[in-house]
Amino acid sequence: MTIQCLKCSKPSITFIRYSGAHLCKKHFIEFVERRVKKDIKKQGKTTDDATIGIALSGGKDSTVALYLMHEIFSKRPNFTLYAVTVDEGIDGYRDKSLPIAQKNCKKLGIEHHVISFEDAIGKTMDEIASLHDELGECSYCGVFRRFCLNTKTKELGVNKLVTGHNLDDMAQSILMNFTNGDMQKLARLGPHTRIQPGLVPRLLPLRTIPEKEIMLYAIVKNIEFHNAECPYSMRALRGSYREIIDTLEDSTPGTRHSILNSYESIKELLLGQYPAIKLNTCPTCGEPTSQRTCKTCLLKKRIM
Repeated sequence: MTIQCLKCSKPSITFIRYSGAHLCKKHFIEFVERRVKKDIKKQGKTTDDATIGIALSGGKDSTVALYLMHEIFSKRPNFTLYAVTVDEGIDGYRDKSLPIAQKNCKKLGIEHHVISFEDAIGKTMDEIASLHDELGECSYCGVFRRFCLNTKTKELGVNKLVTGHNLDDMAQSILMNFTNGDMQKLARLGPHTRIQPGLVPRLLPLRTIPEKEIMLYAIVKNIEFHNAECPYSMRALRGSYREIIDTLEDSTPGTRHSILNSYESIKELLLGQYPAIKLNTCPTCGEPTSQRTCKTCLLKKRIM
């Protein structure tokens, strides 16, 4: 027996467990896009003359974010969209996703910029990994990626930087910071309403959309993306939190949304408890830092 869509008589393509709804292709697409548009408005007004950057890896999340931002903002007058890809230098991974990112940007008419670890840092991620440093690859990659994105988007005059963080990512980050007792870091999670000089604020249009729904959206919209996992991510601590949240979501649908909603309800209190730190200028690279020398330069010194 064919299961029908909750909203019409067409066959359902998915079952949304946390809402109990069966949806056809048309109503599933509307379901995703409606929530994205609603949350973008919630994250702050975007003026018609804004310049928005999209952190584009070529994977499903960032590519769907690229298409949605184009759909929502491309018709606004004097509105500029740029895509920025960080090439970490991971053989067999980033070199496979980069052509797909370029192809999607060309299709949408979005100017695409690439910044590499090799040029910005002096070493590729593969070279850094070969050092077998006790910090681990993700510790280096996260810091260096943020540095590359911030410097490149400032160079382009970007007002806000869009990232493809989905609901699963958000729930994991919130739980990780709670578990580690890092309330200051929790208060700094995007989207950013408190803008620090020298740092481009983040816009997270997919933060309420589960990862599986983003995958399905890309498939039904015929969006080409690179479907692979970073070879270094298997050793990341985040994987343990992913398993915990997946288990909770499986037994209690809606857990991820509850985690995000709980965080949203206390975010203003956290911002009040942990006011913005006065930032210094790194004497080596000129980027903002809470310390005397920024984390990027300290890590660069460690691997050179």
